[in-house]
Amino acid sequence: MANVTVIGAQWGDEGKGKIVDWLASRADVVVRFQGGHNAGHTLVVDGAVYKLSLLPSGIVRGTLSIIGNGVVLDPWALQSEITKLEGQGVKISPENFAIADNCPLILPIHRDLDGLREAAAGSGKIGTTGRGIGPAYEDKVGRRAIRVCDLAHLDALDQQLDRLCAHHDALRAGFGEPPVDRAALVADLKAIAPFVLQYAQPVWNRLNKAKKAGARILFEGAQGVLLDVDHGTYPFVTSSNTVSGTAASGSGLGPNATGFVLGIVKAYTTRVGSGPFPTELDDDIGQRLGERGHEFGTVTGRKRRCGWFDAVLVRQSCAISGVTGIALTKVDVLDGLETVKICTGYRLGGKLYDYLPAHAADQAAVEPVYEEMEGWQGTTAGARSWADLPAQAIKYIQRVQELIETPVALVSTSPEREDTILVRDPFAD
Repeated sequence: MANVTVIGAQWGDEGKGKIVDWLASRADVVVRFQGGHNAGHTLVVDGAVYKLSLLPSGIVRGTLSIIGNGVVLDPWALQSEITKLEGQGVKISPENFAIADNCPLILPIHRDLDGLREAAAGSGKIGTTGRGIGPAYEDKVGRRAIRVCDLAHLDALDQQLDRLCAHHDALRAGFGEPPVDRAALVADLKAIAPFVLQYAQPVWNRLNKAKKAGARILFEGAQGVLLDVDHGTYPFVTSSNTVSGTAASGSGLGPNATGFVLGIVKAYTTRVGSGPFPTELDDDIGQRLGERGHEFGTVTGRKRRCGWFDAVLVRQSCAISGVTGIALTKVDVLDGLETVKICTGYRLGGKLYDYLPAHAADQAAVEPVYEEMEGWQGTTAGARSWADLPAQAIKYIQRVQELIETPVALVSTSPEREDTILVRDPFAD
């Protein structure tokens, strides 16, 4: 039985939560391997709605859930999320939840810096969530981060604080802010340390033992490939690598453990925040997609920009991440449209492109080339087999997989877990 790595193949918000929940019921372990609490998943389980930002989706069903070293962890956000879920009846303990002891922490000073930068950027705003994700990753690669394991040695933190504050104090001074209050920061860390440390362990060791025992491991990505810091629409990207290869480095398991790579793909395209969006629709159809798809961010509540399906971008994402098969979500949002369009290429300066150029100015200037198809008047909502789908919906799905050069493994037809058409079982490969 294969392991499965789930990633978003667009700009995030593809419906990963429902798919991961569906797969988690058959997995032994679920691992978050990058990002932070800037990601959001909404799960609908037996009519109950659970909104997750940091915890792996498997936690709702009691599956062993692990936060890997590739994640940046806000301990106060974690405490709040666990408290909220426990209020909904979800049991969370060291038996079913673990945090990598080498996981970097998001501190209040990271949130401060995030907000200060965005406020000062003017038209150059990237559109971050303001939760300190980027500054925390900067401190990680700058070798000045405070990590989970440091919470057990707070009395020996002076040298790390010297490095950290030397960096942040200079930045804060540039914004007219006072230096870091070291005493307050240490007091905050001492207060939260016992809560975090109960879950801390060398998860690479636990995962390797699980792998050797034949456990089925589900790697859960956050955001989407188009937000990858290397391969996304830079600089309008997140601060981590969101591609499937990060599952290995962000968990402590080797690349041979990632297994079947399942790319989650929405049947149209959405984006939150700033950045290029070739197929964006500023018309009634764009508004209709947003309303029918309930397109608001799980974490920020921001309205998502909506547009036609972009096969160029998804094909690029699938190639970069080695996607084995896709899970196509929200097909039902297209129900009732007389025609539907798919972007098959771009025009730029009289030249036709079958990929998105790397430069931001070129990305903003490309014009989509569309293929138009007949829509369908029947409903796809709640379908659980091909026989339940209108003929034109099937043609649309088939054309999507042809254009992205990647087969469809699952089709999701509503937020409900069971409303899923299984074409190819990722865990059986």
